[in-house]
Amino acid sequence: MRNTAIRLALIALLGFPALVTGGTAVAAPEPGPDVIAHRGSSGITPENTAVALRTAIRQDADFVEIDVQRTSDGKLVNFHDCTLERTTDVEERFPGRPSYRVSDFTWAELRTLDAGSWFSGRYAGEPVISVDEVIRTVAGRTGLLAEISPCDHYDGLPRDLAASLRSHPRYVERALADGQLAVQSFVVEDAKTFHSLLPEVPIGVLDAERPSDAELTELSTWADDVNPQYTVTDQTLVDRVHELGMGINVWTVDEPGSIRKMAGLGVDGIITDYPQSLTGR
Repeated sequence: MRNTAIRLALIALLGFPALVTGGTAVAAPEPGPDVIAHRGSSGITPENTAVALRTAIRQDADFVEIDVQRTSDGKLVNFHDCTLERTTDVEERFPGRPSYRVSDFTWAELRTLDAGSWFSGRYAGEPVISVDEVIRTVAGRTGLLAEISPCDHYDGLPRDLAASLRSHPRYVERALADGQLAVQSFVVEDAKTFHSLLPEVPIGVLDAERPSDAELTELSTWADDVNPQYTVTDQTLVDRVHELGMGINVWTVDEPGSIRKMAGLGVDGIITDYPQSLTGR
């Protein structure tokens, strides 16, 4: 349940009047959508780094969203792109490598990379972090929405993520009890596979296109959430997803007018690079 400060920030953002009792503003009883920090607070810090996660926590995000990939020696890491060039100094550290895919590097090699300077010199030396580090950072502080990477050269990522979560049984138990853990994927078969391995963990299917009613009906037989791009989302889609018993979390919503629109449609979560736009922190 979102705290009063966040509910008040949402009410102010949406232009709803607050109730006033004894001179003190009191939020309406219904909370707004979950605030989901996309790759951490990635609008103001380098994405998927520890500082991005810590900033999102400080901003009172309800969840941080991460991207799960695997190194050549089997370590699960938090990294979005299939290759390392855009957000690290990999070409300087390892010149002439035939491939710069995340999966072609060992964990020890990845730890030597600077994943912060591309964003700002202020963050020079920020390292690539593991999924284990993510869990240690968020446990008891905020929720985790883990995306299984859609990079098509991987095999078995859903299985590996399920095994990794099982290795933190106390975290999973507590996070589920608090509604602070979920997994998502663009690849339907990966989502299904993960669901078969850890059915107690809520699973969502990402979609850049508007899903058809037939697709929604099929998803409702096993999925917990449908997570479409906000540009294809309208009231009809939100209502249909809810009618089928699923939640809907939209991505990636950064512009204030679009945030207001999505919240007004009654979506369950807003994935954003700027969680502070929703939390007021």
